[in-house]
Amino acid sequence: MPISGVVIASLPSETNDVLRFLATLSQVEVHGADEKGNIVAVLETESSDEMEKIIDRISRDQNVLHVGLTYLNAEDEAERIIQGEEPARPFGFRKPSGTT
Repeated sequence: MPISGVVIASLPSETNDVLRFLATLSQVEVHGADEKGNIVAVLETESSDEMEKIIDRISRDQNVLHVGLTYLNAEDEAERIIQGEEPARPFGFRKPSGTT
């Protein structure tokens, strides 16, 4: 089960909107926000693929400027690889849709 720490940046005037959006995502636990629009959160998902999808979903919100990954732990996935399961692809190494 991958767990990551992220800093989500928004305009200060939009922080409350972003916080409301994040509250709708069960994989996201907000730990704080500051007056500059920075939001500290922990994401917990079942797989690296799901982690990438939730980060992408947050990034696409109109009020989010950036999602910065500060910490990632994926020990559970490493254990599954040792047991012979197919590994997940690392973040950012996917081919865009429609390419070969």
